[in-house]
Amino acid sequence: MASLTIRNLDEDVKTRLRMRAAGRGRSMEEEARTILRDAMHREDAGPRNLAAFTRDCFAPLGGVELELPPRGPMREPPDFS
Repeated sequence: MASLTIRNLDEDVKTRLRMRAAGRGRSMEEEARTILRDAMHREDAGPRNLAAFTRDCFAPLGGVELELPPRGPMREPPDFS
């Protein structure tokens, strides 16, 4: 296992990390490892597109069938002369 030292950490960040770790019954060190591991896992997942994100968010709610209006003939393009 490797070791990592973090210098010049804001006191507020350290306090919040300590509080978060205590709330989850972990040491600050274990909480920092978990945060780093989760961040690297998300990064490895690769970029997602908006359609996939939206589908994943709303899939548990069920689908919706939309009624599409009938298509008509195309309009004439505008004349700019």
